[in-house]
Amino acid sequence: MRVKMRYGTGTLPIEIPDKNVVRVLEISDSIPLPDEDGAVREAIAQPIASPPLAEIAKGRKSACIVISDITRPVPNKVILPPMLETLEASGIPRDRITILIATGIHRPNNAEELEIMVGRDIMERYRIVNHFSQKSETHTYLGRTENGTPVHIDKTYLESDLKIITGLIEPHLMAGYSGGRKAICPGIASIETMKVMHGPELMEHPKSSVGILDGNPFHLEATEIALMAGADFNLNVAIDKERRITGVFAGDMVKSHRIGAAFVEEHAKVTLPNPADVVVVSSAGYPLDTTFYQAIKGLLTAVEIVKQGGSILLVAACSEGIGSKPFTDLIFKTDDLTSFVQGLYNPANFVIDQWQLEELAKVARKADIYFYTDGIPYHQRAKLFVHPLKNAQEGIEELLERYGAEAQIAVIPEGPYVLAQLDSKS
Repeated sequence: MRVKMRYGTGTLPIEIPDKNVVRVLEISDSIPLPDEDGAVREAIAQPIASPPLAEIAKGRKSACIVISDITRPVPNKVILPPMLETLEASGIPRDRITILIATGIHRPNNAEELEIMVGRDIMERYRIVNHFSQKSETHTYLGRTENGTPVHIDKTYLESDLKIITGLIEPHLMAGYSGGRKAICPGIASIETMKVMHGPELMEHPKSSVGILDGNPFHLEATEIALMAGADFNLNVAIDKERRITGVFAGDMVKSHRIGAAFVEEHAKVTLPNPADVVVVSSAGYPLDTTFYQAIKGLLTAVEIVKQGGSILLVAACSEGIGSKPFTDLIFKTDDLTSFVQGLYNPANFVIDQWQLEELAKVARKADIYFYTDGIPYHQRAKLFVHPLKNAQEGIEELLERYGAEAQIAVIPEGPYVLAQLDSKS
């Protein structure tokens, strides 16, 4: 069988013997909306558990719309124009409308990326700013959550009269599903807040995992933080594997997100009756696989269905290399993942982006990792706690030799867009 794995802006073909493929896990076919613009306009005019956006905007002096950064394929060129037009028609001057990029703890987005994200027309007509998590002076302290998390949120957002958040709903490795409250936390929260949110007490909890909202401490804490910051209106979308919009969910932040997550689960959840010896997975291509840091999300998709002691073969373009300097330095200086995770419980050891290495450690505790990329020098790949491959096919041959002629191999071409799970009835 020839399987095309998402890789960068294209695909990477891999050959696997038919008899060894137990299943190719893909999101189910969903019908893309025939009129995306019309669907967005209808959603903001008839939202979920909320007045229409036009009604909410009346009398407001300024507005801030939070959008995802370049690492998320949100169709901002579709969802922003109807909202911007509605705000202006409701009396908010264009020069009092700010688009705030929810970078979380990621780097700021540059002009070239902004054009990709929102289009030149919006770039030229509206004020667009990046969130900087490490600039304490750009945040306002709102107090602590019930669990004691210090809440520092971007001033640009808090000082706006009308607060709107947007995003994409997809399975998420620790929050259950992206979208909704994640636009605020981690989207526009400070590093001081994220030190706790991405600390081991939350990250190591078994319910801080993909596809789980009920009882998920990360989701619950992020929701409490978002409610402290406030959100007047939420708009999220679901997309298919061609990045076409399949659903628009607008209105109350909590209720609209929950309905959207249920919709996504219906189409993204794919099950196996038994764990596989090997899982071949991508990180869903650009923009999710631009760095190894981001590509780890593909591993978290696969780990749910691989046998204990099995193997995962990850392919990711990593066009921007390993990741941020703090993450790269951390991974290069770490010799043992078990000792690394134990050290996380000491706040003095905190390093930005440490949580993604912690996620890698979760995978490594269960399975061996084989990795192919052409974006990271071969000599560096061996330092990433993986078996480096010169090409993806080499990995298939090695794994067939390791597990034998009857090896059971599952394949996830779209990586994190799929909610891969074991059948609870088996």
